[in-house]
Amino acid sequence: MDSWLSIEVLDGTFPAEAWKRAHGDDLTEAALTNGAGHWTWHGHRWGVTLEIEFANEHQRDRFRALPAVTAALDAVPDPDRGLLVYPGRGGGSGARVPRVPRPQPLADAGALPTPEVEHRMRLATTELLVSVYDG
Repeated sequence: MDSWLSIEVLDGTFPAEAWKRAHGDDLTEAALTNGAGHWTWHGHRWGVTLEIEFANEHQRDRFRALPAVTAALDAVPDPDRGLLVYPGRGGGSGARVPRVPRPQPLADAGALPTPEVEHRMRLATTELLVSVYDG
């Protein structure tokens, strides 16, 4: 059975692409020498994703515990909120159904003032125009 590991690195104090250039070869070498069958990098506008396929969970967990992997993950651009490591395929696998863009909010959108309502009353032969504010 396939056992995937996804590592998503978000941009932070420096771009995640720079982190990939600095640590990508070390990560892929460690993955391949520890039983990885396939690996792929995905670039996004917000960072990078590395997806690695192992033959089983034991190989995946052993790779994750390697000192070289731990050192690379400690050096991500945003160590507080810029790292996601999880089993399975990640951000680069694509969505089955494309997202429909939401309508953009209008900058000048706001409540309109309540209009004054004109009431016409007929009194005998004269017409009286009364302006009433509905509020």
